[in-house]
This record gives sequence, structure tokens and C-alpha cells, in this order.
Amino acid sequence: MSAPVDPTVTSAWSELRALRESFSPDLRGWFAEDPARADRFSFPLAGLHVDLSKNLITDDVLAGLLRLAEETGVADRYAAMLSGAHLNTSEDRSVLHTALRRPSGAQPALIVDGQDVDADVQSVLDSLSAFATRVRAGEWLGVTGKRVTHVVNIGIGGSDLGPVMVYEALKPYADAGIEARFVSNIDPTDLAQKTADLDPETTLFIVASKTFTTLETLTNARLARQWLWSGLAASGAIADSDDARTDAVAHHFVAVSTALDKVADFGIDPVNAFGFWDWVGGRYSVDSAIGLSLAVVLGPEVFRDLLSGFHAVDEHVRTTPLDRNVPVLMGLLNVWYNNFHGAQSHAVLPYAQQLNRFPAYLQQLTMESNGKSVRWDGSPVTTDTGEVFWGEPGTNGQHAFYQLIHQGTRLIPADFIAFVNPAYPLSDGAQDVHELFLANFLAQTKALAFGKTAAEVEAEGTTGALVAARTFAGNRPTTSIFAPALTPQVLGQLIALYEHITFTQGTIWGINSFDQWGVELGKQLAMQIAPAIGGDEDAVAAQDPSTKALLEYYRTHRS
Repeated sequence: MSAPVDPTVTSAWSELRALRESFSPDLRGWFAEDPARADRFSFPLAGLHVDLSKNLITDDVLAGLLRLAEETGVADRYAAMLSGAHLNTSEDRSVLHTALRRPSGAQPALIVDGQDVDADVQSVLDSLSAFATRVRAGEWLGVTGKRVTHVVNIGIGGSDLGPVMVYEALKPYADAGIEARFVSNIDPTDLAQKTADLDPETTLFIVASKTFTTLETLTNARLARQWLWSGLAASGAIADSDDARTDAVAHHFVAVSTALDKVADFGIDPVNAFGFWDWVGGRYSVDSAIGLSLAVVLGPEVFRDLLSGFHAVDEHVRTTPLDRNVPVLMGLLNVWYNNFHGAQSHAVLPYAQQLNRFPAYLQQLTMESNGKSVRWDGSPVTTDTGEVFWGEPGTNGQHAFYQLIHQGTRLIPADFIAFVNPAYPLSDGAQDVHELFLANFLAQTKALAFGKTAAEVEAEGTTGALVAARTFAGNRPTTSIFAPALTPQVLGQLIALYEHITFTQGTIWGINSFDQWGVELGKQLAMQIAPAIGGDEDAVAAQDPSTKALLEYYRTHRS
């Protein structure tokens, strides 16, 4: 892999720096001078309508950003990723999450390192679909012959954030009478609360861990196994014997893993293990076998529709020139705000309660990918990287943190996401509640863009110090993403959009967006500290003074 281009020494970077020095944003003026601005800066992306017109860009800024993409090789690097090049340099791996959603029979076939990737993907997808169909049809039964009513996914990171987000978003499509729950935190409260009202005879656990060694996941899996055994034994459903317990696990546990030996040691039949590959990063894995819980609860057809949405955006990025390439444009805007305006965070504000976990999902996708201080060749980065992604759905955020976005001292770019047709159309008398909801969506982007002048405030009768308090500066950048409805295809498009935004930024900064070494040190230290918490004096003695003091506090107060 060639050395990354240093973006700060490109002619485009110098041009953008000069533009920023003389830059005076004026969204009111720009729209007044150019009535077609909304049309010029709005773009189709598969089933999405993306309006970039309320961003702090002019034609000159956009041209400079596009030259930056060209000079840092965004299009070439995307092509290299699709071909299976080992872009994950620190682990010497391909980056092929896009292969997970290639349609069956796609041409030319994708052969990487001598392996038929398409055949591998379709084989797992077929197995996953067949298993999901069996569970949904009542052909897969628990140890006492009862059908599954609840699926509990045990995973963490990408093995949790993706499935739970998609489940919440597409819950209206759950049509088989099966509910999903998700356990991730090693805090025992998580598992205890998620299983408190479940019947062991009708519960299926999915243990999602590629290596089947993840501390949190395997700890929770063992706790779930004990919960199953205890519950079945207490009701007299199984005998108190090793054979009975083994049989129970075989009927109530499946795995998403490639470590078949460890799966078997746990008691899960390897036939009921669904694999994926080292070229699938955890935060890019919801469209792999990690989505097994989704295929069971929502159905294989819905899961394939989700994949088709991903693929539509992959194709858009592959085939669309940079000046109309929506994920590239949005990634460039993020670079503009981060590196030239000092923005340190980015709000994602879905006006759809179903997307309540979407900001949390994006936190891992964006911050684990681009929270790096070295480039892919090991050299230090030459500019700031990454942003803090955050947000809440709908009007909840308006009554919480929008004050900071509207009138705070920090620039916070924000993406607003909304849908024309609601999943649950309801009326309050003559008022269509969804229309009232969308009025808030439209009002917020308008207020952030155009603000309210002191003269306008005074014209309403306000005087004195209140004038300043009620004045809004405007020129707060937003992107509006609209779609007809939140369908499986549209959700896939939204996820892929942010995947490729993240990729664009990582390429420009010259970083490897596909490893995550930053999570390792804390995990290693936790294993060293665990014996100290358990009372090992040698382990206590090895700790720093602060950690020792905290351990002493724990010992003193543990009942």
C-alpha cells in the first residue's frame, strides 16, 4: 500500500485555507442572490433526497473540496477497497463489507486472495435465511417442544449496536410473533433485566463473537446458559444431569462465530454456527451473519431488502462523479468544518423515533474508525481527525441540547433525517401528528440557517437586554435527509451513506479507518486488575496509587 498523501501540502488545502481566511458565511444573502441554491445543492441518493444547501459552502469552497478529494485519491482508494486490496494495513486485511451486500450472481465475480468471496457470502446468507425460516415457521423448537417467542442476541460493539439499531428501526416489519432483546454490557444488570420476564422454554440465544473469546460476550453467554439450566430445572422441564443440560443448550443456543472448536466446547452444535470473515470489521458487520437476529425476527426477505439498500449506495459511490457523489460530498463537508472551522462534534438528529439508536450506532462507526492519531503507514497525522458524533431523536433533542446548537459559541454541524410517511399515522383531533412533527423538522433547519436579527426581535415588541437573548445568529450548518418512508432499503441506504462518509474522511486524513487498537489497552489492563478486585494482594501491589485507593474504596464498601 502506497504512503498516504499529506492533505496539508496539497494545492487544494492551501486554496481552502485561503478561502477560509476571507470567508464570511451569509446563508440569507446566498439564498436571496441565488433562488436556485436549494436545487443546485440537493442530490438524489437511491431512495434518499439529500439537501446540502443550508451548509456553509459556496461554489468556490465546493470546488476546492472536490480538488482535495482528487488530490488525496478518494476515488482510487474506494476502487482499491472494492477490489479487495489490503487497506487495513495494521492487520494486513482486505476491507470488504461492501461484498456482504453484492447481489447473487454479481459480475464480474469477486475473487480476493484466491477466494471466491461472492460464493462464501451467498453460502452464509443462504444458511442464515434457512435457519431464520425454520425458527419463524415453528420448525425449530425448544427442548420441551415449544416454539421460539423471544430471541436474545448476546454481543458487544458491532455485534450489538448494529442489530439493536436495525431492530428498533424496522420493528414494524416484525411479523412472526417473535421479539428480540439485546444483551451487551458485562454489568450483570443487563442480562438480569433482559431475561427477567422470559420463559426459558421459548427463548433462543444468539452468541455473536467472531473469535468466541470476547470477554463481555462469553461472560454473558455463560450467565445466560446458567439462567436457562436453572429455569428449566426449576420447572421440571429437564432432569438434573449433564446430558439434559447439553441437550438444552443445543436447542436454545446458536452462534455467530468462526471459532467452531470453541463454539462446540460451549455446547453449541457447530452446524448452528454462522460465520463471517476477518475482512468484516465489527462496526461494518450488521449486514453479515451478525444480523441473524434480524433475519429471524423481521424475516429473510426484509434482511435481503436491507442489503439491497446498502448495495444501492455502494453503486452510487462507485459510479457517480465526485461532484454529485453524495457520501463523498458529505465527507468533504465534514472535513471543511473539522479542519477549517474548528468544529469538534457533529449532531445527527433523526426525526423518527424508530431511529432512536442511530446516533449511538454512528458513534462507533465514525469514532472508532477515524479516532486516530497515526496514518496508515505509521506516521503521525498532519491535521485534526475525527469528530464526536452524538444526537437524539426528534423533538426530544429540541427540549434538551438544541440551545447549544442555536446560540452556543461552538459550531456544530447537524444532519437532520426525516420521512414523509410515518410508520404509525395518528391524529390529534383534526391535527395529523406526523405533519406537526415534520413542521418541527423543517422549522429547526430554517432557524439554524437564517436565524433572527435584532431588528426582527425588536419589531415584535421586545426591548432592552432581552433583544440580545432572543437574537439568533443563524449560519449554523445543517444537512437535510428526506425519504418517503423508513423501509428496509432506505435504512440500508442510510447506514451505507455514513459508512462512505467515514471512508471519505479517513482517506483524506490518510488514516486506516478499519482497525481499532485504541480499545485494546483498557481491555488488557482490565484483565490485570480483575485479580486485584478479587483480593489478590500481589495484583493490588502492582497498581498505581490512584487505582490502589479506588480498590480500597471498593473493598470497604462491598457488602
